[in-house]
Amino acid sequence: MGRRLIYIPIIHTEVDMGSLAEPLKKEYIKKYGIPKWEQHLKKINDLWTGIEERLNQRNLRYNQVKVYQDGLPVCGKELQIVQDIANSGGRNHQLLLKLIHEGATLMGTEDPALLIKEYQLIKDAAAQKGAETGTDGRANYLAERDAFIANRIDKTLKDGETGVLFLGMLHKVDEKLTPDIVIDYLIYHLPFKEAVSKKKNCNSSPEEKDLTR
Repeated sequence: MGRRLIYIPIIHTEVDMGSLAEPLKKEYIKKYGIPKWEQHLKKINDLWTGIEERLNQRNLRYNQVKVYQDGLPVCGKELQIVQDIANSGGRNHQLLLKLIHEGATLMGTEDPALLIKEYQLIKDAAAQKGAETGTDGRANYLAERDAFIANRIDKTLKDGETGVLFLGMLHKVDEKLTPDIVIDYLIYHLPFKEAVSKKKNCNSSPEEKDLTR
């Protein structure tokens, strides 16, 4: 029967970023201006509308679906975390709850220790404390996170099951998955497909990188 993974590149919402949202917003507006920020918010909203529509079209057998989420630690409190963020208005996590309601299984996805270390790096960079070092360090943590996520999927996704992975576009988990897992990319319209292609070729603009971190 095989294993299948629906791979969904995402852009994080302000709610997803938690306490980092405000400093990152200020940094972005300082670089690109308020109009670009407003365009960014509209793009995010359109993205999640499109993702939900595309997933609905897949007619998944949800009792055979496992859901993996960027930034969701393996901790035993995964559902509570998702509910809290969804209640704060996060469309990503609202969609997770919908999938769970349909019968999908929520999976802790990331190493908590790596998430904490990367969080501190981003926080320091946003505060302009050793931003250059923070960027280099984050690239290292991103690779470690990708390796952990790929291993987590490999160990938990069983034969005949479908995984749904929501993951920021700078990640490269798809390059680390075992070859027996068939990857099905869900990209809701061409601009996001182009963004993923640019990421693969390391040609993303600074603005795009700020949007996808």
